[in-house]
Amino acid sequence: MGDAVSSDTYTPKQRTRYRQRLLNDLEVFDRILQTADFIDEGTIGLELELNLVDDQMQPSRTGEAVLAELSDEYQSEIGSFNVELNLPPHTIHGDGLSQLQNELSKRLDTVKKAANKADSSVAMIGTLPSLTTEFLSDPAWMTRENRYRALSNSVIEARGELVRIDIARDEHYDHEFDDIAPESACTSMQLHLQVAPNRFADAWNASQAIAGIQAAAGANSPLFAGHQLWHESRVPLFYQAIDTRTNELVNQGVRPRVWFGERWITSVFDLFEENVRYFSPLLPEDRSDSGTPILDGDNPALHYLNLQNGTIWRWNRPIYDPGTEQPHIRIENRLLPAGPTPVDIVADAAFYYGLVKYLSNQARPVWSRLPFSDAHDNFNAGARDGLNAEMVWPTLGHIPVTKLISEYLLDQAREGLEVLEVDGQLIDKYLGIIEGRMTNHQNGATWQIAALRQAGGDLTAPESEERREAIAKVLQRYLELQETGEPVHTWPTSMQ
Repeated sequence: MGDAVSSDTYTPKQRTRYRQRLLNDLEVFDRILQTADFIDEGTIGLELELNLVDDQMQPSRTGEAVLAELSDEYQSEIGSFNVELNLPPHTIHGDGLSQLQNELSKRLDTVKKAANKADSSVAMIGTLPSLTTEFLSDPAWMTRENRYRALSNSVIEARGELVRIDIARDEHYDHEFDDIAPESACTSMQLHLQVAPNRFADAWNASQAIAGIQAAAGANSPLFAGHQLWHESRVPLFYQAIDTRTNELVNQGVRPRVWFGERWITSVFDLFEENVRYFSPLLPEDRSDSGTPILDGDNPALHYLNLQNGTIWRWNRPIYDPGTEQPHIRIENRLLPAGPTPVDIVADAAFYYGLVKYLSNQARPVWSRLPFSDAHDNFNAGARDGLNAEMVWPTLGHIPVTKLISEYLLDQAREGLEVLEVDGQLIDKYLGIIEGRMTNHQNGATWQIAALRQAGGDLTAPESEERREAIAKVLQRYLELQETGEPVHTWPTSMQ
């Protein structure tokens, strides 16, 4: 979805031609995997989606104005109240994690200065709690770019019905939308991990195995449209907002566009082949229309395959990048919410990179003993219940996620980071933050829930004026504490 597109609707002729070229790209990709020399440096990277709010803590449609003050390293997002920042690739060894945090803080400050000029503030949070159904029902929610209109039009056309959001836990939200507006509420952090093709399957399988654990530890999205829902409400919200299936297609077993997957893999090719086999093209954009070159340097750009991949939202997405000299493959770990602070984000990154390295190096890997269905159930449990979740794990059976992390996985993540030659003090610092969340039973989600209670919002009706006032107070306090840079497990829940 990063490429510009030329149209917001497509003809049957365009779709037919695109399908054939997509199949051709898949064959080319197969040959590249067998013959090309890929970069194998193990670099890491980060993308971060941000919300813009006004002085009343309401979403501010100032994305275009903010981006006008920034370089092209910053990008639009589908919501007119969102922007995205990207960090260049980093090495993780030595003080790489510290450099990642410093670079993130620097770029975040740059966005804040640009937002101030547009009379807005930056909120780094999984779902903006002050969003309302009314705001998302106004067509002005969307950024004015063809690619976003085309995406929304294609989803609605494929679905043939309104988009229904139906999420329940502590409270129940149920509403139908004319377009994919709720997708704009799902602001995430995306971790990149570059791996050699012959190591990709192990890294992806490890990422899938720990997805539920990541979701539980990093949950920061308990509030949507005035309702207290899943601890990481982004997961069902995103899943439903971009679902192209009617109930009949769901019952027939058609795969969703936001997809956890259904099996462990043996090659990165498995994932791209599934993309072509199972999913109709949403944006059948011709390469020449979008301005994409046939080659990037000496390597095929694979425009059609990459555009198709960009419209299938796996929680761990494979990325092929042709580069300018050598191509590379990376995992885009997309399941974590934005925030709460830069140090929290890098702590989540350290936990992820360390665990993936440890698990990928095991002679008897966890995915050989964990049914894929259990990994999927763990993911849903982690997103639904956060730090209250229970996981299924080999040799341990059913175990509270806090105990699994504290007594088992933190040590494994530490070993992985040591193999990656990360500075010992940084390992202590960042994994200590994850341990602090387990000990204090506080991450972004539990803090927001507790703060809402402190503000009196738990005694009010969802979407009532009283609930909205309480949520505004919670968000204001969240931004104050976010500005301190202190990790979320240390935040007081008092409103002052």
